Amino acid sequence: MWLNTLYILNYKNIRETTLNFSRKINCFIGDNGMGKTNVLDAVYYLSFCKSHSNSIDSQNINHDADFFLIQGNYEKNGEEENIYCGMKRKQKKQFKRNKKEYERLSDHIGLIPLVMVSPDDSELIAEGSEERRKFIDGVISQYNKSYLHDLLQYQNALKQRNALLKQESPVDDSIFEIWEEQMDRFGKHIFEERERFINDFIPVFQNFYEKISGGKEKISLQYISQYQKHEDMSERMSLTRERDRILGYSTQGIHKDELEMLLDDYPIKRVGSQGQNKTYLISLKFAQFYFLKKIHQCSPLLLLDDIFDKLDSKRVEQIVELVASDLFGQIFITDTNREHLDQLLGQLNREAKIFRVVNGNIE
Repeated sequence: MWLNTLYILNYKNIRETTLNFSRKINCFIGDNGMGKTNVLDAVYYLSFCKSHSNSIDSQNINHDADFFLIQGNYEKNGEEENIYCGMKRKQKKQFKRNKKEYERLSDHIGLIPLVMVSPDDSELIAEGSEERRKFIDGVISQYNKSYLHDLLQYQNALKQRNALLKQESPVDDSIFEIWEEQMDRFGKHIFEERERFINDFIPVFQNFYEKISGGKEKISLQYISQYQKHEDMSERMSLTRERDRILGYSTQGIHKDELEMLLDDYPIKRVGSQGQNKTYLISLKFAQFYFLKKIHQCSPLLLLDDIFDKLDSKRVEQIVELVASDLFGQIFITDTNREHLDQLLGQLNREAKIFRVVNGNIE
């Protein structure tokens, strides 16, 4: 799959630009804060109907404008796809595929498979379990529509149960039971799919890490869920209802699942160096790419934002070797160092386009 042309208007600090891309490598060079990452974020937006870095849509509109517009022309499996997104302040965003507007944004997820490697990925290790659940959900949702449906239904039921827990007046137990049964039904499906995915994902992830690190370290993932101990979660919710009322939130369910990230059998958050953490995260994303390519039968877009920072030369060399392989298709790279980029392109020995970004202007 390829992104041939991208049009951006009033998106963050990019006022207006039309970019024609190479089908191999596209590099964006410039100092920090110039807008390199914003270009990648616009590409990301057209895949996921949202920004990678800012979940509040109105804040992605240029300060001096009342709307933003992003449009991409793709080729996927021999067919052309035109994806359009526009948003005005205080209005709902529009998303269109081949000039036809989506009824639900969730119907678009998975059409344009994409993997982004970014400095923000450090949150997967540093932050709480919610970030790691988002990673799992983000991968599975790109190829499993029923999973995304179940996830949305579960989140709605959880929201309703939490609202009941916070009510000061007494609530009939039968109303709680309605939402708890839904949480259990959808949660069980989500758990089963997460467990199946992680079991298949681990060896692929370990293989990428071994290639990049030279096989010097042992890494793994461990999926932990309350469903591994309790088959009937609705019964557990009933038993903890009074305690949950005191706390004001639900303590049982798949929204409490955890994905432990381990280095030599210890949490990498505690024992990993900056280079090991970066290698871990890149390996996660490359494994995600492998999975999506296998399922979609086409190469996802690969976005590499400031990927080589905090890595030693040997690990950079291994990553470059992987990226240059036939596994990957169209690649978008940002960097601040032109010499570094020229050296990288020399090693890759593949067709490339270089764009210079200065204060949102792209040449």
